[in-house]
Amino acid sequence: MHDPSQLLRALFDRAVEVADPMRSLAGALPPKPDGRLVVVGAGKASARMAEAVEAAYGPCEGLVITRYGYARPCEGIEIVEAAHPVPDAAGQVATQRMLRLLETTGPDDFVLALISGGGSALLCAPAADITLAEKQALTNALLASGAPIGEINGIRKQISAVKGGKLAVAAYPSRMLALMISDVPGDDPGDIASGPTVGDPGDAARALASLKRWGVEPAPSIRAFLEAGGNPIPPDDLRLSKVENVVYAAPSQSLAAAAEMADEAGVRAVILGDAIEGEARDVARAHADEALRRQADLTAPLLLLSGGELTVTRTGNGIGGPNAEYALALALALDGAAGIHAIACDTDGVDGAAEVAGAVIGPGTLGKAQSRGIDPAAALAENDAHSFFAALDDQVVPGPTLTNVNDFRAILITPL
Repeated sequence: MHDPSQLLRALFDRAVEVADPMRSLAGALPPKPDGRLVVVGAGKASARMAEAVEAAYGPCEGLVITRYGYARPCEGIEIVEAAHPVPDAAGQVATQRMLRLLETTGPDDFVLALISGGGSALLCAPAADITLAEKQALTNALLASGAPIGEINGIRKQISAVKGGKLAVAAYPSRMLALMISDVPGDDPGDIASGPTVGDPGDAARALASLKRWGVEPAPSIRAFLEAGGNPIPPDDLRLSKVENVVYAAPSQSLAAAAEMADEAGVRAVILGDAIEGEARDVARAHADEALRRQADLTAPLLLLSGGELTVTRTGNGIGGPNAEYALALALALDGAAGIHAIACDTDGVDGAAEVAGAVIGPGTLGKAQSRGIDPAAALAENDAHSFFAALDDQVVPGPTLTNVNDFRAILITPL
């Protein structure tokens, strides 16, 4: 078997590679349509998706919004960079330009929408008189609250002029195909980037209930808009009748590819699930218990794989996303147990708001921290996992991966 850390990093790289649009998108594309084709999109993978479209079709008309640093060279499709996970003015201006472009399409035109995770922040068009600053404040509060992504996106849809099917409405009566890379548990098209091409079965009252549940008080303009009922587009709206939504890449495919690679390395893999949610430190403790339990009966190496989207209820002032926090909590729960190594990374290369995918741990993690005068329990209490792993040189920093199929976690267990 390979060196544990090297094998774990290779498995992560394989999971990312499988989801690269340049490898996977062409098989989902129809023949290039006759007549006018307009390409729009948003997300951390959208520029790479646009690049793949032009590799198949040649130069195209269109506009795609991606995260700063994630742009790709395209001949016809304009690539605009904006902020994530909190929206900014660049995203707002680009979104308005995209809506105006779609307003020029007609019944004989074909719109190709390229949607991936991160689009919720990058597509920014606050509804009614809600300001960008108010939306930014709400986003920050929701991200710190520990609310699951499904509830956050449900709120985002209600206060947006582009999410929850409204991007598709802007293109009606054109025919639209939305190709999506899933970064959400369950792969629901309505949750990916908050469903800009999918009708919203939720309602404003549910959004208000979610805000109350997670202790987030919105700006008066947001509360007033929701209390007035918002402006949802129901799934059966006629203007969505010409839209086809296709999830062509998902976390399950990347986990399966990692499992196959592990098998080739002589390690049996068990996939615990591709849609695991929950507080990062709680899931980590549960996975530590699972690893220790399985190790007691092992006669050959075993790999536990999982995906999904964990959350962090931020109470400290540190720097650390859910993957790094999971890795730190896992190291503490394992307490230096021999023969157990792990990696936890976000496949988009960004864990939380840091330009770091995640971290690796092993039996020596806590000892290394002690030798350098670093308190892991204090780092966890401050939500400061990124600083902790930076000090240990155990961060995983791949740079922009140009895709996004959510969290990737792998625990490698060897017999005692």
